[in-house]
Amino acid sequence: MCIVSPALAAANNGNWQTAARWARFLRARCRVTVVQQWQPDSSRPAPDLLTALHARRSADSLAAFHLAHPDCPTVLVLTGTDLYRDIHADAAAQASLRQATRLVLLQDAGLAELPAELRARSHVIYQSAPSLRPWTAPRRHADIAMIGHLRDEKDPATFMRAAALVREARARLLHIGGALDAALGELALATQAQTPRYRWLGALPRAQARQRLRRCHAMALCSRMEGGANVIIEAVTSGVPVLASDISGNRGMLGDDYAGYFPAGDAAALARLIDASIADPTFYATLRAQCAARAPLFAPATEQAALLDLVDNLGIFRSTDCNHGY
Repeated sequence: MCIVSPALAAANNGNWQTAARWARFLRARCRVTVVQQWQPDSSRPAPDLLTALHARRSADSLAAFHLAHPDCPTVLVLTGTDLYRDIHADAAAQASLRQATRLVLLQDAGLAELPAELRARSHVIYQSAPSLRPWTAPRRHADIAMIGHLRDEKDPATFMRAAALVREARARLLHIGGALDAALGELALATQAQTPRYRWLGALPRAQARQRLRRCHAMALCSRMEGGANVIIEAVTSGVPVLASDISGNRGMLGDDYAGYFPAGDAAALARLIDASIADPTFYATLRAQCAARAPLFAPATEQAALLDLVDNLGIFRSTDCNHGY
């Protein structure tokens, strides 16, 4: 089995985390490799199943595999830029949708973005993270974390603008992520110099970032588009409530009735949510309770069972056409 991920370990982003976790889960059944691109290789048996992340960026791999092995199944995992941009306009992404045997979405609201004829072969598999014991020690500061590399889709500028609008004295806004966009990196440095409550910590190893998140009062997610944010899962499974932009991908993760949404791009609304979460214990308790109610969706055993069920129902372990002794 081969997993195609546009990003590998060095990128330390959501695509890589999904690929690495799925490889670990699938090794319960078969041999798994993770590559950035799949190409035919006569020196090795072809995989029985190709799983690709990202319709546009993995389009060449899907097309090459479909051409070389038309009888073997493929699974396409749809990301946020797939669902909320590329599949509506990009020819390569649309071709990937047509070629894939099964489509996987990482939250259920994304189904509305697909043409009706594709929904029958679409599956929702929520991602997961191991639970961490919630932080109970006293906090000097009410830290609000934003975790994500600095790029336009994540809208880090809204988080930076909110830092100047927050009124609660205990609030600190901590930003974890590397500057994939140089201009946003410069903006982060300027914001840090002008707004003492904002601190840009740069890129951190995943385990270190998660421990930092665990100690936070809340997490902010300002994204313009999300397929199913890993950071929501890491916050919820650490007992940290989320303040999220009101977009489809976040509603698919947190539910339509969640109390912690703000209009995407509205820094003043985010600042008001931050202030309310600190000043109003009842509101904060509501956020925590709503997040705790979603936590079972994000359990590793639940994700692994759903993934193995998908693979089992493709029948590759019974197929004589595609099985090469793995």
